[in-house]
Order: sequence, then structure tokens, then C-alpha cells
Amino acid sequence: MKKIVALGELLLRLSTKDYLKFSQVNEFNADFGGSELNVLTSIAKFGLPVEFITRLPKNDIGESALMEMNKYKVGTDFIPMGGDRLGIYFLEKGASIRGSKIVYDRAYSSFSTIKKGMINWKEVFKDANWFHWSGITPGVSQDAADVCMEAIEVANEMGLTVSTDFNYRANLWNYGKSPKEIMEPMVAKCHVVLAGDYASKQYFDIEPEGTTEKELLVSLCEKLKDRFNSIQKIAITNRGSISASHNTWSAVLYDGKQLHESESYNITHIVDRIGAGDSFMGALIYGLNTYDDATALNFAVAASCLKHTIYGDANLVSKEEVENLMGGDQSGRVQR
Repeated sequence: MKKIVALGELLLRLSTKDYLKFSQVNEFNADFGGSELNVLTSIAKFGLPVEFITRLPKNDIGESALMEMNKYKVGTDFIPMGGDRLGIYFLEKGASIRGSKIVYDRAYSSFSTIKKGMINWKEVFKDANWFHWSGITPGVSQDAADVCMEAIEVANEMGLTVSTDFNYRANLWNYGKSPKEIMEPMVAKCHVVLAGDYASKQYFDIEPEGTTEKELLVSLCEKLKDRFNSIQKIAITNRGSISASHNTWSAVLYDGKQLHESESYNITHIVDRIGAGDSFMGALIYGLNTYDDATALNFAVAASCLKHTIYGDANLVSKEEVENLMGGDQSGRVQR
């Protein structure tokens, strides 16, 4: 069975307890996370082998991060240890009409100073069929962008499917290069993308045209495919926010000819929405390796719907739990 490989930064997540604001707390819950790691954790839970590439400090915190990944069967065999520190993000969890807030502290992290040549990509990809990255990684630093491009090029040379989540973060990209300058040649070598109108505008000045929601979605997908000939499939999620604890959730998948539309879920009493997009991407990658496109899309939406009920960055539900939800079981009854 071929591996799914991803590159990205592992972060220490420090979140407030009981929906308190930052100004009210004197302690935080500590967990590990990060977009690309979240993607792989989902895939590993569904039963496919995965390998994560990052860089961690050679200290007790770095070792704890390795142990956490291994607990969820995320491969760590090629991770170089070094650098000064682990990146951190602080999360203030919103409630009702008050949204959540995130503050990053990731400058000079071990991952931000990763260098080309540290990773033997041909060895990493030897038993792999898929490579995933997100727009967060090249936004961290020029070094991280260089390593990401290095990986994308080798993955293409070796015939892997390459996927990306656009994941635009306005508070990154602080090293003198524009997002468009960096992202354009990277996305030009990708085959599956998780996009959105905001990120497409920020990265590529692409804006959809149309009067209906479906027309806008198809327009965005067609413009992305026209710009990037390599793209074979485009996914777009749709979150309707009634409040911080009540959302609707659905998605579409475009294959160049047909726009597949998923089931829509009404999610009340949200436990934690951080990582929902990552769980969608992970389940979509699993689905595209397992099912037809329409089933893969509905699997991804159901899996990421369930993520809203899971505390922490990662989606820890099983394939069977996702299939139960797809089958219509939204009862929440005790399983005996």
C-alpha cells in the first residue's frame, strides 16, 4: 500500500479553557497540531500509511511531538531535528456571537529555518503515491518555500499526485516576497486543490463571475483550471456561520466537466471547528484513493462534519463513524 506524504510545520497549540478570553486565563490546554499534520492524522485513522515531513527542535518538546505523532501512526522516519524552538499558536475559543481568535508565535521556529538538501525526497517518495502541502508552508519563510518547491518538483518527477490547500494566512508572508510570486509556480505543478474565492483572489487575483452560487463556483473552478493546466480536481468547502457554535457545512468537487455537490449538514453545539478544513482535505485524499469522486466528496464532508464534535486540531473519528453519518445516522445515540 502506497504512502501519503505531507510537508508542513507542527505547532504547539495553547487554548483557553471553558471559552474564556485571553485576558481571563492563567493556564492553557496544550496540544499539538498544524494543517498538514491534521490532514495526515485523518488519513492514518482511516487506515492508509502516512509520512510527515517537518523539522523539530532537539529537546523534550520536540520528542513529545514525535511521540504524539507516533501514537496516531503518523510516520516520522525522515524528520530532521534541530533549530531553536517549536512554533506556537494561542487559541481563544469563541461562543455564540463571539468568534474565536488565534495569535501566532512562530518566528524563528525550527521549521522556518529548514533548508534545501535536508530531506532526501527521492527516498521519502520511494513508496509513496501522493504528496500534500498547503499555502501555509511557503508563507512561513523563504527557506520553507524553497523546501516546499523542492518537494513538489521531485514529487512530479516521480509521478506522484500532488495536492494543496490554498490556506491563505494574512499574518504570514513577511519575508519580502508576494504570495502570488511564490504560489503561482507551485500550484502550476499540482493536480488536486482545495480552493476558495478569498484565497484565489489573494494569491492569483482570480475572482468568479455569475449571479447564482453555482455559477460562481463553476466560474472560479474554470478560471483556476484555465490558469493552471495541471489541475485535475478542485474542491471548495462552504461554511454557513449562524454563530460560533452553529454552522452549516457542505462542499463541491469539480473535475473539469462536472460539479459534484455534497450533502449539507446543520452542525449545532460545535465543540471545536479548528482543523475542520484539514479534516476535509485528509478525508478527500483518502476518498480519492478509495472511491469514485462523488462518494469521495460526501465522505470528506461527513468526516469534517464530525470533526466539529472533536476537541483539538485533529479529526480522530474512524471510517466506520463517517460511513454511519453518510448513511443518515445523526442520532448521537450511545453505541453499545
